[in-house]
Amino acid sequence: MTRVAAIDCGTNSIRLLVADLGEAARSGGGAGDGGGARGSGGAGDGAFTDVVRRMEIVRLGQDVDRTGRLAADALARTRAALADYAAQLRDLGAERVRMVATSATRDAENAEEFHAMVTEVLGAAPEVVTGQEEAHLSFIGAVRGAPADAEPPYLVVDIGGGSTEFVRGTRDAEAAISVDIGCVRMTERHLRGDPPNPAEIAAAEADVAEAVRRALAAVSGKRARTLVGLAGSVTTVAGIALNLPEYDSEAIHHAEIGYDAVAEVTAELLRSTREQRLAIGVMHPGRADVIAGGALILRVIMEQVSAASVIASEHDILDGIALSLA
Repeated sequence: MTRVAAIDCGTNSIRLLVADLGEAARSGGGAGDGGGARGSGGAGDGAFTDVVRRMEIVRLGQDVDRTGRLAADALARTRAALADYAAQLRDLGAERVRMVATSATRDAENAEEFHAMVTEVLGAAPEVVTGQEEAHLSFIGAVRGAPADAEPPYLVVDIGGGSTEFVRGTRDAEAAISVDIGCVRMTERHLRGDPPNPAEIAAAEADVAEAVRRALAAVSGKRARTLVGLAGSVTTVAGIALNLPEYDSEAIHHAEIGYDAVAEVTAELLRSTREQRLAIGVMHPGRADVIAGGALILRVIMEQVSAASVIASEHDILDGIALSLA
């Protein structure tokens, strides 16, 4: 066994996965082979065993779309979360660490401040990956251990805070693109009302629809047979659709959510205030102000690919980063 640590720092959240990799993981078990951990903190299959999964909302991408810079208070929030993670990694004896930073740090003029802070706190430099590499890692993490009845090729969509990745493939990513639509970006750009008004919603939907059309054309996304959705917007919508009283990653992982349910949840979120969204049992407090934007992105994607349902996955870029350390 090799104990590895993966950190994903996105626009909205910073997440940690500590996992033990066995021989099967190190020998490169492929997508859809039934491998991978089950649930959050589950025992896994001997090839990939979760030790710890954590998530903190730090909103690193606060106002980046408007200012082009990482805000000082956003950097401070990220530093505090990262220091906590670094202490836990030392306690758990992680042998290898890889931290990937995505949309917000690709866009920011002062990304060097973020780089220096991470190197100081973590003792390792962050990798500011391209959208293509982000998409590849997300795909590998998402489809490893896919349900037996999930028919390839897959279209994996990773709806983040600042960007959404579209990846089509079977056992590996075959075509990928990253586009600048995400729950934070769409909320800051369009959905400013509480709740947003019809004009704001229409503007956001038009923005999203154009980006989705471009992305699907680039990856031939309509050729996929199974749609897999990743990240907090998708899993939160799934939890609401399942009427869960609180967030339950095991119930959400690989749940199949129909289009009608996604459309109903999206409509409800768009007409709700932030306070009303905060009262939803599965809602993380740091996601309540941006979840409507993420749900809208998911609904538009499902419409454009004519998807009857989406499979929600709790396994994503974090799992791909961990597997890359095998």
